[in-house]
This record gives sequence, structure tokens and C-alpha cells, in this order.
Amino acid sequence: MKFLLDENFPKSAVELINKRGHESYDPRGTELKGCNDIVLVEEARRRGAIILTTDRDFFHTLRHQFPDHSGLIVIALKKPNRTAILKKFEWLLDNVDAENFAGRAFHLRDKSWVAAPPLPETP
Repeated sequence: MKFLLDENFPKSAVELINKRGHESYDPRGTELKGCNDIVLVEEARRRGAIILTTDRDFFHTLRHQFPDHSGLIVIALKKPNRTAILKKFEWLLDNVDAENFAGRAFHLRDKSWVAAPPLPETP
């Protein structure tokens, strides 16, 4: 899988992504640094990348504005820190099959999570 990190997502996620054999793109330090959300979404679409963010607004708007997105993961915790965010991200990677990310938005909170559209039921 390919992941694009929003500027608010911990940089240390790159190491986790790479260790799991996936690709990552971090726009910090590039011409995309500080770009608006639409430009970030377009770059993710161009790369076929799943967006990683802590910005709750993405969950409520992206999937409606860009229904053909490659995937979205929003991790919104009450007391966010790098360790807690990466732990939630790793949990999602461990519990959701790769083929279920495209076109789906995940919103992970402290004690709950939701996928939209919902994940298919397993037998």
C-alpha cells in the first residue's frame, strides 16, 4: 500500500510503513508543504495513496467531495501523541485487509472506530 502523510501526522509513521513493506510520501520539505487540503487530496489520488491525518474534517468532507479517493485514515484522539497515534495506525493495519482501504474512510478514536462505507461482513 501507499500512504501520504498529512503535515499533522507523526513523521515516525514513515519508519513503521517502510518496515511493513509499504510506501510512504511525506510532503513536508517539498513544494507541497503547507498546501491546502484539496491539493493534498489530488496528490494522494495521483499517487494512489491513502491519506493519513489527525484532521477530523477530512472524514466528514473528503469521502463526499472525492468519492474515488484511494483511502483515508483519520486518527482523532482526545490526548494525541506520537505513540498513541502510531499504535492506532498499527492496530488498523493489523486488523483490516489491504484490499479494504481503497475508497474507504476510517475514523479511529480513543475507544471506537468506524469505516465508511462499512467493511464487508466476514463469514
